[in-house]
Amino acid sequence: MRSVIKTVKDATRSALHRIGLNVIRYNRHNPQHSPEAAVARLLAVHEIDTVLDVGANRGDYGAMLRRAGFRGKIISFEPVAEAYSELMQASARDPLWTVAPRMALGSRGGSLLMHVSADNGSSSALPMLDAHLRAAPRSVYIGSETVPVSRLDTMAEDLRVGGQKLFLKIDVQGFESQVLEGAAGLLDRIQGVQLELSLVPLYEGQTLFLPLVDSLTEKGFELWALIPGMIDQETGRTFQVDGIFFRLDARSNGQTG
Repeated sequence: MRSVIKTVKDATRSALHRIGLNVIRYNRHNPQHSPEAAVARLLAVHEIDTVLDVGANRGDYGAMLRRAGFRGKIISFEPVAEAYSELMQASARDPLWTVAPRMALGSRGGSLLMHVSADNGSSSALPMLDAHLRAAPRSVYIGSETVPVSRLDTMAEDLRVGGQKLFLKIDVQGFESQVLEGAAGLLDRIQGVQLELSLVPLYEGQTLFLPLVDSLTEKGFELWALIPGMIDQETGRTFQVDGIFFRLDARSNGQTG
């Protein structure tokens, strides 16, 4: 019987591969099976009760957290009008999911020009470089919006961010270092950080992988996990990964379970 089941599984897997699909068994308790499980496990281990979702786009990250079993507070930030509207809809029925007023986050208050991409997920305050366009043609900029910008530590005070175990997720397409600079007054309350780390320049003026890792290390964090991200489909080169960091004094927690 087992051999028959294995034959059926192999045939199904081969058929799916021919049309470009792959199926992986999801298990929230085994982080090797999916990025969702990896994030969920780390949030649980560190008893995170509030996630600051910077660069929320349409709400995909918040929805992922809920699917993965996170039941704490989510506070999302998004500057692009179309994505913000969809984010509001995604969070509407979740009483623990708050959406801040539409704005970008950076190192100082004021306003900035957001370049809006065709796929929306690649919108950025920075000009996009050719390497990004070649790897993802649908990310081309198709417009721009002038949006208010604030520091995260200022907004956290205005929003009266509660919680004792904060986790900061940053998905801002090359603007990571500016967001971190604007979070300086809040960092002592942040237990973990997840952000995109680029191995090659994709946006003009962005900070790359090693300097960002060094900066977070200097701030008292250490790298706990890497999640594969953007890959150049033509060459197979990895352009981006997500890095997950936790405070050095949280090391003992990571050795349990």
